[in-house]
Amino acid sequence: MTAPDATRFMATDSGYLMVLRQGDDVFANLVDLTRSMNIPSASLVGLGFGHATFGFWDAQQRRFNPRRFDNVEIGSLVGSLAWKDGEPLPHLHAVACDSSFAAHGGHLLALEVGTGSMELAITVHRHRLERRTDASTGANVLDLCGAALGSGFEAST
Repeated sequence: MTAPDATRFMATDSGYLMVLRQGDDVFANLVDLTRSMNIPSASLVGLGFGHATFGFWDAQQRRFNPRRFDNVEIGSLVGSLAWKDGEPLPHLHAVACDSSFAAHGGHLLALEVGTGSMELAITVHRHRLERRTDASTGANVLDLCGAALGSGFEAST
């Protein structure tokens, strides 16, 4: 287990802010943070510059068809952090723009920070969420039934 670099993240009232630099692997840093801080689950948003590998799900083959885009501006990154088989599993989607302003996007398979940085705002949730492989699709999906869920919210009056 690798501890996350303390210069790359800070705690906030709702979770963490993470700023990654050129050459950093976004997925590896999220896995390290989730494991070392024992994050039960989280939602995240981000933006920055990097080299992105997107995957388009082939339902018949039950796998992602990958395509890499170098030197792209990540205009929007959204995702979740959960666990699968005892390991953290980030699930990220993004929209990226190349130098001709053409947009590319979808499910992220890999993301390396390029020139500049990648900024991520991570909102931690109190319930540990697990991903399970859906037998009918082969996809990893969140299992809400396995979590000890209660709304946790009081109705407004």
